Amino acid sequence: MAARRKLIAGNWKMNGLKADGLDLASDLAGRLTGAGTVAFDMLVCPPFPLLFPVGDAISGSPLALGAQDCHAKTSGAHTGDVSPAMLTDAGCRYVILGHSERRADHAESDAQVAAKAAAAHKAGLIAIICVGETEAQRDAGQANNVVASQLKGSIPEGATAANTVIAYEPVWAIGTGKTATPDDVKAMHAHIRAELAGKTADPDAVRVLYGGSVKPGNAAELMAVENVDGALVGGAALKADDFWAIATSCR
Repeated sequence: MAARRKLIAGNWKMNGLKADGLDLASDLAGRLTGAGTVAFDMLVCPPFPLLFPVGDAISGSPLALGAQDCHAKTSGAHTGDVSPAMLTDAGCRYVILGHSERRADHAESDAQVAAKAAAAHKAGLIAIICVGETEAQRDAGQANNVVASQLKGSIPEGATAANTVIAYEPVWAIGTGKTATPDDVKAMHAHIRAELAGKTADPDAVRVLYGGSVKPGNAAELMAVENVDGALVGGAALKADDFWAIATSCR
């Protein structure tokens, strides 16, 4: 099997006004274009209001555009929601689904995440499905079971390596400065890889990202861990130098 190409995805969360977002995206697009052949794919996921302007700013560059969520329906009476078709219309290729902040703040269930992922696939989007345990669950020895249950419930039928990416983000490491050890990451990513069997058509080809306080100082070590196929980056994705340093740590 060919080596899985690493994906470095930036989740801007609820950050960035138009001017700053355009500066950041344009900077990254310029670096990526100028770098020529690289060992990674790069993705930025701005807030909804910035999708069209950022998409225009990076058009024609290798930098991909993604969104942070979508609805499971194509259209309808769903005030405040955005459909997968709207995302593709904005130029998106990817959408993050089931992030722990969505699961916690909006009480999203595995079934809802799966429905959104199926809708995203139908619209031609690549779904980045997030899974991860809380600190209490890890301390109780439940991390593997929690992640296995999330994978089982969140991955829709028809998922393949072409339309699905998995992101492992231990909840206790998101925005806290805490990072799972390389051994922790290796063990969980191996567990996820094994759990993907039977849930996707080509489990060995599905990319599995790590997320949780990834920064330039730890990126090279984390990206070298077996079965780590890139990173879903939060805070460090808002600084071009930091995000670029994380990406170029990929070998």
